[in-house]
Amino acid sequence: MSRQITLVLKGYPRLSETFIAQEIRALEQRGLHITLASLRHPTDKATHPIHDEIQAPVLYLPEYLHQEPLRVLKGWWKARRLPGYRTCLQHWWQDLKRDCSRNRVRRLGQAMVLAAELPPGTEQLYAHFLHTPASVTRYCALLTGLPWSASAHAKDIWTSEPWELREKLAELSWLATCTGANHDYLQSLAADPSRVHLVYHGLDFRRFSAPPSMPQSRDARQAQDPVRLISVGRAVAKKGYDDLLNALAALPAECAWQLTHIGGGPLLGGLKQQAQALGIDQRIQWLGALPQKQVLESYRTSDLFVLASKIVDDGDRDGLPNVLMEAQSQGLCCLSTSISGIPELIEHQRTGWLVEPGDATGLTAALQRLLHDPALRTTLGQAGQQRVQRVFDVERGIDQLAELFDLPAPAGETAVNSTAARHCHCEH
Repeated sequence: MSRQITLVLKGYPRLSETFIAQEIRALEQRGLHITLASLRHPTDKATHPIHDEIQAPVLYLPEYLHQEPLRVLKGWWKARRLPGYRTCLQHWWQDLKRDCSRNRVRRLGQAMVLAAELPPGTEQLYAHFLHTPASVTRYCALLTGLPWSASAHAKDIWTSEPWELREKLAELSWLATCTGANHDYLQSLAADPSRVHLVYHGLDFRRFSAPPSMPQSRDARQAQDPVRLISVGRAVAKKGYDDLLNALAALPAECAWQLTHIGGGPLLGGLKQQAQALGIDQRIQWLGALPQKQVLESYRTSDLFVLASKIVDDGDRDGLPNVLMEAQSQGLCCLSTSISGIPELIEHQRTGWLVEPGDATGLTAALQRLLHDPALRTTLGQAGQQRVQRVFDVERGIDQLAELFDLPAPAGETAVNSTAARHCHCEH
């Protein structure tokens, strides 16, 4: 009989979280029976093909408690009879004194509804993101006595208070995180560092099959055929799109380029205004959020991928953006910044190009070099493609998660190969 878990997410499905969908489907294929508990309803109008393949049913919790008062009341009525009710309230009260917010109240209400509506036979709780989803998961675990674990990524780590991270790390069974920088920081906070595991997301290369290798030819000296830049990412501060626009505006006027941006986000309107003020808006296409198939097609018609990630005032930053792996899988040269897990993927001047975060002048110089050198873009793109295929195959990370979930190992030779791959991956 397969193991049965409930996976808590902030929202589902989301176009920007393909790595989570990829993990869910892969674990289902390994025999894990999953119910998804989403704290929010979907806002994206489209989905990716992988969402259609996922079999897990979705339980949507009350997004705001006042919207479903009867359901919340029923949740409390049942939760108050659970063995861990008093313990949960004690922990929650300690948290509320340090974080007196409506969000903290909402998390408890959502946890009570989740505890009341958990599918029969649930053996474990699992949260994606260590902030809000993990708080709901933790309170539900305290109520029910079920073990819980989590995956941590970027904002959820670096914008959370250390006291809260420490307490969650002390209570969960294990935690997976997707970059070495995250891993080192979380281990430093954990009473038992062995509970924190480095698990790269990786890519499913069946979905990101490599196109035929073609040498780059576009050169920014040729005005009739501009070099095609692409960037995929939400318009939020940590993606550094303001720096990218400033860097592009500083290029010589005769430098021939055009940029396509894919992604939604709250800063999109301001970025369009910035591009107009800088006089480069006619060179930029803003396509908004798109399904994976269209994103893949855009990679294949582009010459250079750019992502100017940086650390913002509240500490938020990228982890290891999946879009960089996606672009590299298509043999596309990537230009990015040397923060968080990005240098774990891109080796400067070997498998891509890195500049310091927030350095618009350095970004301009790197752009100028790469825009004028199609042979260099070809070399870096091919090297990046080879490395991402060798080191960041999704199956390696799924092997690690399957072991953490105590799923049966693949039989025979596959198990031996998976173990060898796992060791190779961890040593990276």
